[in-house]
Amino acid sequence: MEPRVVSFHYTLKNSKGDLIESSKGADPLVFLEGGGQIIPGLEEAIAEMKKGDSRTVQVKAADAYGDVDPEMVVDVPLDKLPKKDVKVGDKFHADAGDGHAQVVLVTKVTTTHATVDGNHPLAGQDLTFEVEITDTREASAEEIAHGHVHGAGGHHH
Repeated sequence: MEPRVVSFHYTLKNSKGDLIESSKGADPLVFLEGGGQIIPGLEEAIAEMKKGDSRTVQVKAADAYGDVDPEMVVDVPLDKLPKKDVKVGDKFHADAGDGHAQVVLVTKVTTTHATVDGNHPLAGQDLTFEVEITDTREASAEEIAHGHVHGAGGHHH
């Protein structure tokens, strides 16, 4: 079966039921099936849905942003950070070593070091998505070749 381009609205809540984000009142999210653009547990559920369908999808941490990786939490000397007066809650772009930047969050500051956490903010959390499919269409050969959606509402790199 050819992959589809799927447009959907979603509301994301964590395991405590706190609202994390929602596309309601904005444009729906558009993605190419099989392109790895959304978390695996959500993509799997959407594969079974068609235009007009709504459902609540429970996604375990392992199928979302993974478990918390203790190796992603490191102490960095303050003089190695990109700014002075670092405080808990600050975020930085750090070189992940593979040419990609990752966002790290400052979780603790001492007189000499800051503890930074490079885990995704939702790592280790089971998530609940309320999903409504607003549109689906067959992907074009070009979209399949490029691995992402083209045109209006598409996802640009």
